[in-house]
Amino acid sequence: MKVLRFIALLCLAAAASVASAQEAVRIGVVNIERLMRDAAPAKAAQQKLEAEFSKRDKELQDLAARLKSMSERLERDASVISEADRARRQRELAELDRDFQRRQREFREDLNQRRNEELAQVIDKANRVIKQIAEQEKYDIILQEAVIASARVDITDKVLRALANGKP
Repeated sequence: MKVLRFIALLCLAAAASVASAQEAVRIGVVNIERLMRDAAPAKAAQQKLEAEFSKRDKELQDLAARLKSMSERLERDASVISEADRARRQRELAELDRDFQRRQREFREDLNQRRNEELAQVIDKANRVIKQIAEQEKYDIILQEAVIASARVDITDKVLRALANGKP
């Protein structure tokens, strides 16, 4: 589907260049994957998320270690403890496991929601910078996805520099 969209846009650009043979069509391409990986706002968002969720992540890791320890102790002691004690430990272990699963699910949901919020802000900034570059340098079309793009039309570095300089 993306390939068809890209081909259609190229056909439109080619048709525009044929229609106005005297005026060259300026096309730019931005590598969004690279932008989301290397842009200063993307890195800042990642660090913000790590700081925000590191405490909960550590708590989950500690709870998982506790769960594993309890399970190993129950297996090791199963033959020497009473049936009532074994049943009690199994209930505690099951209860702790349910709590762990619930907290882990909530953690993932919260993290995904915050990541989406942060990425939306980064994409919004990147789109404003891309639009500004397009207007300043008089691009006719800027694609954010392309199967193949030569370095001649790739403006990702310009966008990265503008984002690093704190532009919109």
